Amino acid sequence: MKLKVSNTNAPQWRNMTVQTELPGSLKKLEELSKNLWWVWNSEGKSLFHDLDRDLWRATGENPVMLLQKMKSERFEEIVHDAELMKRIDTVYTHFRQYMSVPMRTDIPSVSYFSMEYGLCNALKIYSGGLGILAGDYIKEASDRCIDMTAVGFLYRYGYFTQTLSMDGQQIANYEPQNFNQLPIEPQLDENGHQMIVEVPYPGRIIYANVWRVNVGRMKLYLLDTDLDLNSEFDRPITHKLYGGDWENRIKQEYLLGIGGVIMLKKLGINHQVYHCNEGHAALLNLQRLVDYVQDGGLSFNEALEVVRASSLYTVHTPVPAGHDYFDEGLFHKYMNEFPAKLGIEWADLMNMGRENPDTADKFSMSVFALNTTQESNGVSWLHGEVSKKMFQGVWKGYAPEESHVGYVTNGVHMPTWAASEWKEFYAQTFGADYLDRQDDEATWAPIFDVPDEKIWELRMRLKRKFIDFVKRDFTANWLKNQGDPSRIMSIVDKINPNALLIGFARRFATYKRAYLLFNDLNRLEKIVNNDQFPVQFIYAGKAHPADGAGQDLIRRIIEVSKMPQFLGKIIFLENYDMIVSKRLLTGVDIWLNTPTRPLEASGTSGEKAEMNGLLNFSVRDGWWYEGYREGA
Repeated sequence: MKLKVSNTNAPQWRNMTVQTELPGSLKKLEELSKNLWWVWNSEGKSLFHDLDRDLWRATGENPVMLLQKMKSERFEEIVHDAELMKRIDTVYTHFRQYMSVPMRTDIPSVSYFSMEYGLCNALKIYSGGLGILAGDYIKEASDRCIDMTAVGFLYRYGYFTQTLSMDGQQIANYEPQNFNQLPIEPQLDENGHQMIVEVPYPGRIIYANVWRVNVGRMKLYLLDTDLDLNSEFDRPITHKLYGGDWENRIKQEYLLGIGGVIMLKKLGINHQVYHCNEGHAALLNLQRLVDYVQDGGLSFNEALEVVRASSLYTVHTPVPAGHDYFDEGLFHKYMNEFPAKLGIEWADLMNMGRENPDTADKFSMSVFALNTTQESNGVSWLHGEVSKKMFQGVWKGYAPEESHVGYVTNGVHMPTWAASEWKEFYAQTFGADYLDRQDDEATWAPIFDVPDEKIWELRMRLKRKFIDFVKRDFTANWLKNQGDPSRIMSIVDKINPNALLIGFARRFATYKRAYLLFNDLNRLEKIVNNDQFPVQFIYAGKAHPADGAGQDLIRRIIEVSKMPQFLGKIIFLENYDMIVSKRLLTGVDIWLNTPTRPLEASGTSGEKAEMNGLLNFSVRDGWWYEGYREGA
């Protein structure tokens, strides 16, 4: 007999998704919104902008949310606007023409693994340069028709939203993403249900939903553990980017590497080259070893040769402290089943991640990546040289220059980061196909024939656009968080289009030395208060929530900016994101970069500045060591 202890009916909860049903003639907009092609194609982006300008800004430039929030009356107006409907058809035709070009078969196919991707502002799965690079890689691969698939995480909370208290203290707000409002789609299985990947962790299975981001011709597959099938202990694995303790970090890296390979196998994707973007993804090679031993019938040494021959590792961090090391006890807790699967001893597996085998060294993901890849690279020539020395101990008895660590200098995706006005200018000056020839120096030679006045007029137009953006988008927040309204309005009024605007925006890591400008306040006061040659500084950036020193730098800049002599001359724009970044990179006059050499592995924001007609003023570190030309 079962004892009835309650007379209430237990609620049965069920998830329901309510979606706006677009008129049939506007279905093309829905398809366009679900492919990030619009991010770097100005005609697509401006189309969504012009559907409802205020709503476009309010949704953070998210076309999916835009269409969901748009009123039915506006849809009716669009349908009856012949010119706008023709424009939709034209943009859609260009999109379909782009998508119809087949993938290349003359170069290897690639599976690309990264912890973060900076693709657009609406998709908050990135924190800094590593993610922006990964996003640009996918976009460029799409433009070049390279058969590439990317693997990452769909974070429930992503990276934090930044607000600043009145005293300049950074406040990190983690806001949940509504997946139904993002430019993503659930990856469906053969039964029409969302695909779920089963990842064997020690003693249990962790389940992950699979989501797909369409990036032009590329597919980015994202794993998400925030589902009811998992315990409360495991659901948060994909909650935050770089969040939690070391145990959560190893659970994340286990899911990315091992779960990512399992997912690709379930999707039927088997590429020729596997690329680890930083050591976070190194465990993908462990799962590949298991597959070759258990499914391919190879010995461990044979499997290792095959894995090495088809693997690449990109290192982004020039200091050992920036790499992930796991205590043997914690590593054993999660990886103890793998030696038996490979036919090796536990000590053998640990030694693959130790710079000094048979010692008590922690397990280094970077050392494991180096030992399981044939090619490894830094992200600039100088960083490659630093990396050779940093990893010298992995190959005892060899000189640093004899190691297989090279370099591939980071680039940026020009169609994403060049302002639409510049792209139009480039097409007129260099030919409509200039992007197909952008790596040929001769393409750019006609710039010398362009009148200076034409470039200056374009620079001033973008500068005024940036100042309007600051006044429109930041005044309300400043009034809300920074107190005295009269002081705020004074700052807004003092933003001067005729001043020399110097921009500094990036992660607030201490090695980037944001404080250098403030070492001599008397000299700085004379510079910014020169009536004949006015100068203003615009700052933006986030410090990691665990980085107290980086947060102190932000607080110090806010403190200086409130001093009477610097009011309106030093301005901090909070919540640095891809929208703010592009506005800064197209609107200031000089891009300032002050890292401690050689700690800036690449630092590609200056490349974005250059393509928007800005002067790059930087320490000769990272890419600038190669990019600088005296007298240019």
